[in-house]
Amino acid sequence: MEKTFIIAEIGINHNGDLKIVKKLINGAASAGCDAVKFQKRTIKLVYSKEELDKFRESPWGTTNREQKNGLEFGKKQYDEIDKYCKKKGIAWLASAWDIESQLFLRQYNLKYNKVASAMLTDRKLLETIAEEGKYTFISTGMSDMSQITKAVEIFQKTKCPFELMHCNSTYPLPPSKANLNVIKLLQSTFFPTKVGYSGHETGLIISCAAVSMGATSIERHITLDRSMYGSDQSASIELPGLKKLVEYIREIEISKGDGFKVVTNSELEIAKKLRKADTL
Repeated sequence: MEKTFIIAEIGINHNGDLKIVKKLINGAASAGCDAVKFQKRTIKLVYSKEELDKFRESPWGTTNREQKNGLEFGKKQYDEIDKYCKKKGIAWLASAWDIESQLFLRQYNLKYNKVASAMLTDRKLLETIAEEGKYTFISTGMSDMSQITKAVEIFQKTKCPFELMHCNSTYPLPPSKANLNVIKLLQSTFFPTKVGYSGHETGLIISCAAVSMGATSIERHITLDRSMYGSDQSASIELPGLKKLVEYIREIEISKGDGFKVVTNSELEIAKKLRKADTL
């Protein structure tokens, strides 16, 4: 039985606070997740001056720049994250939104890379990630099959191992937009590539359904409290829900079985009690 790889995305739900980060790492490790994930940006490269100068009220000020800078971690914080994850025995990774950020992440010798849905069409960034040769999770939100195919070709060309993740980048995601049958489409189109699911819904059922349909990885945003400040909080699950999700996924894995129809020993005992005739 192959275990589903479960990623707890902390993303920017830490609100710039390492105390929150550590609580979320604790929760993910305790729940049995395989990894926690962050987002790394070079603010001046990802956003234009015009965008950064726009009004935006936040705990850090009244402009987009102040908000983005308040949420962004640098080397000091990532050194602490790296140290703390090693202490807790859980892997960490981050989706880089620009080449400078990807190069920054290399100093930590991470086992995994992640391509965010928003970056799937950035050829130079994808080439920079693929050249590392690390196992890479590729989210496919906001992308059509042609764009996904071109991204796949970059990783195939460099022989970089990867896994696609079906995704709809709506926050939060209504069930009617989940379209989980795309998992099967991606599996058949890019066979034998593994296909996971990156979800932004508020509950647990859709992620569980994705596993039952063959998703090999699950990524969900996590938070201490969905009412906290932040654009991703409403599409996140709190730690008790994360624990339940992991439990459900592991139970689904066990329940799938091997696909061979046999009469189990426990059934034989029941048959002795219930069957009155055995003439077939």
